Amino acid sequence: MKNNPYTELLSIMDNVAINNQSPSVAIGQIIAAPPEIKVSYNGITLQKEEIWISEYLLVGYFRTARGHIVSETQNAAGGSGEAEYASHKHGINNDYTETFIFTDTLKPGDYVSIMPIQSTDGSNQQYIIVDKIVRLDGK
Repeated sequence: MKNNPYTELLSIMDNVAINNQSPSVAIGQIIAAPPEIKVSYNGITLQKEEIWISEYLLVGYFRTARGHIVSETQNAAGGSGEAEYASHKHGINNDYTETFIFTDTLKPGDYVSIMPIQSTDGSNQQYIIVDKIVRLDGK
């Protein structure tokens, strides 16, 4: 019996689709915090050599915000009765820079979203810790 060419074509297309799917995201639990990070995932313990992690989850990561503020203060009275202390406000027209430093981001017991990937050279399985996650219902 001759193979149906349409069935063979569909089989090839199906295999290509399976091989090109984005990896699924899973949940892991922090066992040890960075820099010696260990994560429980799917019944195994991931070691730091197998893990990629979003930079902002690391202790000491900082982000700087810059901008310009144009505003004014609210009226404030001086209270002494002198004219120079009468109710007044001040204009604000300033550049600003603010640095936010994150510490103790991941602790043992925290849950994280994990995405399995191939290593950069394609030789072994590795994992990206995408973010710290929580459940809103507290479970």
